[in-house]
This record gives sequence, C-alpha cells and structure tokens, in this order.
Amino acid sequence: MSWNRQREEQKKGGDEKDKPWLSVSLKPENFVPGLLIGFFLGLFVDLSTAAVRGVGRRGASITRSNRGVDGDLKMVLIVRQDLKMGTGKIASQCAHAATGSYAELMRRGQTNLLRQWEQGGQAKIVLSCTNQQEMNKLKLAADGAGLPTFVVADAGRTQVLAGSMTVLAIGPGRKSMVDSIAGKLRLL
Repeated sequence: MSWNRQREEQKKGGDEKDKPWLSVSLKPENFVPGLLIGFFLGLFVDLSTAAVRGVGRRGASITRSNRGVDGDLKMVLIVRQDLKMGTGKIASQCAHAATGSYAELMRRGQTNLLRQWEQGGQAKIVLSCTNQQEMNKLKLAADGAGLPTFVVADAGRTQVLAGSMTVLAIGPGRKSMVDSIAGKLRLL
C-alpha cells in the first residue's frame, strides 16, 4: 500500500490500527472507565497517606505542636556513671527505660506522640550523668518542661543494689526541648 493511499484511508476513517494511539484512547468507551479508575485510585492513595500521617478519632489530623521546626522527636537515656555498671547491664537498663517510657505513654493514652516518634525513626540517644543528684535535677527539669520521664529502679539481682535508680529516660519530645535539658551531657 502506498503512502498516499494510506493517508487517504485515514482521512476517510480507515482502520483503527492505522489511527494515532491518542485518538483511539480518547474515545468515550476508553476514557470514562479510565477516568473512574483513576479517581478511585486517587481516593485510595489519599486515604492511605492520611492513615500514615495519623488521623485522630474525630478525623482531625495530628498537629505538629509536639514536633520541632524540622519535625524531629527524640528520647534521651541518661545513665548514672557512679554505679560502675558493665556494658551489658547498661544495655539492659537502657532497654528497660525505653520500653518503660513507651508503656507509660501508652497507658496515659499519648498514642499520637508515640506514633509521631515512630514515624520519625524512634531516635534514642544514650548520655551519662555523674550521680543520683544530677539525675534528680534532670528529671525535675524535664517534668517542669512537660516532657515525659521514666526512671528505672533496678531489682538488685546482679551488679547494683535493689532500688538503685540506674537510667532516666526523657522523651520522646521535641528535639529542642530535650536538648535544652540534656544537651550539655556527654555521650556514653
């Protein structure tokens, strides 16, 4: 078939396979179902991102009031150095502090704060303080700032005496607020 002949047949409305793909795709029988499918997929994607953002019981989005300018939330775990705990004991006590703080926040119903912290990667920083008095001052300052706190009291089965306050967890909270209280402490 010659090129001129093909052009003439296209002008007359020749075979659909000879028509450009766009003109075939924009027919109502192809366009309307595609539009409906796209609309419903768009709703699904929008609703799934709302679930990731977290929507409260009454449908209101979680506010960023508990988050810093950059949205960072973090928890610090402050270990007493005067107790001379071993590495494994410190790791265990920090785990108790993090899970204890989490459980306490769940019990209080602060699930929005926990969800935001989880979505931000659950940042935890381990710091050290010199003794019980310094830990007490840090706890009072954090409580005064409205930050969640949790203190681990050891059972006394291994390295330290029963009831010894081993680790203080502060947060999760806005990075700037947590840093204003524990920012001068040294990393463990």
